Amino acid sequence: MRLYTFLFFFLFCMAGAGLAQQCNTIGQTPSSAFPVCGVDTFVQTKVPICSGNTIPVPGCELDGVSYTDKNPYWYKFTCFTSGTLGFLITPNDMGDDYDWELFDITGRNPNDVYTDKTLVVIGNWAGTYGLTGASSAGVASMQCASDPLAKANAFSLKPSIIQGHTYLLMVSHYTDSQIGYRLSFGGGTASITDPLDPNFSLATTSCDGTQIRLKLNKKIKCSSLAGNGTDFTIAGSSVTVTSATGFGCSSGFDMDSVTLLLSQPLAPGSYNLLAAKGSDSTTLLDNCNQAIPVGTSIPFIVFGRQPTPFDSLVPVKCAPTQLQLQFKKNINCNSIAPNGSDFSISGPYPVSIASASGNCTNGVTSIININLVSAVVRQGTYTITLNQGTDGTTIVDECGEETVAGATLSFSVKDTVNADISYTLKEACEFDTIYYSNPIANGITSWSWTFDNTLTRSINDPVIVYSTFGAKTASLVVSNGFCADTALANIYLNKDSLIANFSGPSVYCPNDLAIFRDTSIGDIFLWNWEFGNGNTSSFQFPPPQVYPSADKDRLFPVRLIVTSNKACTDTLLKFIKVVNNCYIAVPTAFTPNKDGRNDYLYPLNAYKATNLQFSVFNKWGQRLFTTKDWTRKWDGTFNGNEQATGTYVWFLQYTDTDTGKTIFQKGTTVLIR
Repeated sequence: MRLYTFLFFFLFCMAGAGLAQQCNTIGQTPSSAFPVCGVDTFVQTKVPICSGNTIPVPGCELDGVSYTDKNPYWYKFTCFTSGTLGFLITPNDMGDDYDWELFDITGRNPNDVYTDKTLVVIGNWAGTYGLTGASSAGVASMQCASDPLAKANAFSLKPSIIQGHTYLLMVSHYTDSQIGYRLSFGGGTASITDPLDPNFSLATTSCDGTQIRLKLNKKIKCSSLAGNGTDFTIAGSSVTVTSATGFGCSSGFDMDSVTLLLSQPLAPGSYNLLAAKGSDSTTLLDNCNQAIPVGTSIPFIVFGRQPTPFDSLVPVKCAPTQLQLQFKKNINCNSIAPNGSDFSISGPYPVSIASASGNCTNGVTSIININLVSAVVRQGTYTITLNQGTDGTTIVDECGEETVAGATLSFSVKDTVNADISYTLKEACEFDTIYYSNPIANGITSWSWTFDNTLTRSINDPVIVYSTFGAKTASLVVSNGFCADTALANIYLNKDSLIANFSGPSVYCPNDLAIFRDTSIGDIFLWNWEFGNGNTSSFQFPPPQVYPSADKDRLFPVRLIVTSNKACTDTLLKFIKVVNNCYIAVPTAFTPNKDGRNDYLYPLNAYKATNLQFSVFNKWGQRLFTTKDWTRKWDGTFNGNEQATGTYVWFLQYTDTDTGKTIFQKGTTVLIR
C-alpha cells in the first residue's frame, strides 16, 4: 500500500474506493476463500474491483493508514506438517502493487480476521511493485505502508505454521486494475498438502429409493462434479444417475456431500455405487487435483419401511466436545430434542449432554451432533444410549419410522497429552548445550522435535549442541496415537564477550607501590594475577606490589587470566619497567659525536613528571630546541646544522606527580665536539 505525498490525490483515491461495490464475489470474502494446497500454482486471470473491510495490522497502528482488503482474494489451507511457509505472488503486470496478510483461524469464524489482531501471523503492506511473498531473504517484522520510492522490503521472512491449524491468506490488489497474478507455494519446510487420498465415505438412500446421498472422506472441488451425474454408475442396475448436486457449491469452491437423483426408484436391496469418468472427462478431484480412481465403489442399501438403525458414530477425536451420530437414512430434524434428552452417556467418568442438533437441509439430516457440557479428557470406554426424549419420541427418520429406545453405541478415548517443552541450558566457551525434555505421561508414544526448522529428533529428551549463538527455536509434536499436542520454544543463546584487561603503572620507581586494577569485560567469577615479582593473587583488585631495585632498568611481566561463568578464559600480559632512579636531572655536558655515549641532552629519569617542557637556548638567547616529551632529546643541531662547542642554557618546567607541585629549573650545559 502506498502513502501518497499530496493530500488531494489521497482523497481522490479514497473517494474512488468508496464508489467500488462491496466485495461479495466467491473467493473475495474470508468465508468463501479458495481452498489451496502446496502442489499447484494458482492463477487469477483478473481481480474484480471492490471495496474491502478494515483489517488489523499489528505494529502499524500509529502510521495513520487505514488498512483494508482492497480488491482481495482469500485463500484457505490446513497445515499437515509443521515448519516454515514460503510462497510467491507474481503479478501479470510487474507495475502492480500487491499486499498480503496471513491469519491463523483455527477454531474461529473466518470473519474474525476483521476484528481480532491476535489471529495475524505476518503480512507485507510495503508500497512496492512486482514480486512479493515470504522467503528466507525477507524481514521478520510486519512491513507497513510505504512510499514506492522508499525501497521497502517486498518480502517477509517465512512464517512458522503449526500442524493441524487452519490458515487464511489474503492477497490485496492495491492497484485498481483487473490484471491478475499467480500464487505459488514452495521453499518452506511445512506441508499444506493433504496426504489423504480422496474416496467415498458413506452412501445412503431416500425412503422412496429415488435419491442417493453420498458422503466423501474430504473436501472435493465443486468444479470436478458433472451436474448430469455421469461421474457415477450403479453396478448391475439399469437405473442411472440423472443429476448430481454438491452441498455448498452455490457459495463455495468445495464440498463433501453430493445428492444423486435416479432415473427411477431402486427396489429394496444391496447395491454398489461406482466412480466413473464423467462428461467433463474426470472423476471427482480434491483441492490438490488428486482424483478418485475410476471404479472406486461403495456399498449402499435400499431399505424397506423399517426403523433406521442406531449403529454409526463418526470416529471420535481427542478431547471431544461433540459426538456425531451418522445414519443411513435421513432423520427428521423436528424429532431431535434440542436439550439432548434423546441420548445419555455412561462410562468411567461422568459426561453431561448440553444439547443436540442436526445438520439440517430441507428439514432432514444424516448427522446428529451431540454437544457436551465439557470435553471428555479421561481415558476409558463410554456408551451412548438412545432414549425417549422430552419431546415424547426417540428419533424419527424421513420415512416416519421411530428408532427403538435402548439402542447403544460405544466409543473410547485416551487421555490428552501435553507438548510442554522443558530445557536446561549448559553454557560453555565455544559451544552451548541444551538438554530438552518432555515427560512420558498419558501414554505418549511419539515425539517429533524440529530444531531451527532443520534438525529433527524422535525421542523425549534430545540433547542439542549449538556452535553458533543467537535466536534458536524448538518445536515439538507429541502423540499417544489418539491425542496430539504442539508446542514451540524460543531460546536466545548469548555469546560470551570476555576481554581481559587491567590498569597499572608502566614504570616503577624505587620505594613506590605498584597498584593494579582489573578493567576486564564479561561475566567474570575468577581472577588469576601473576606480577613477575614472585607474588600472585586471586582478588579482582589485588594488593599493591613492590619490586626490587637494580643497578639497571628491568622489565617484569604482569599477567591477568580471567575466567567467565561459562568457563571461558582470556589472558592479558603487560610489562612494568623497574628503573633504578627517578630523580630528574639535566647533564652538565654532552658529546653529540654519535659514539653511543652521552650523545644527547635531555632531562634524565623524568618518570614522575607531567606537563613537562624542556628548552635549550644559545648565548644570544635564540631557542634552539624545545619539547614536551622528555624522551625526545636534543642532538646538538639547529635546522640541521651542528652547533659549535660551547655553553648553552636550558629551562625545565614540570609537575611532580607525587606532590602535585610545579617545578621550575634552569641551568647550563657544555656541548663538546
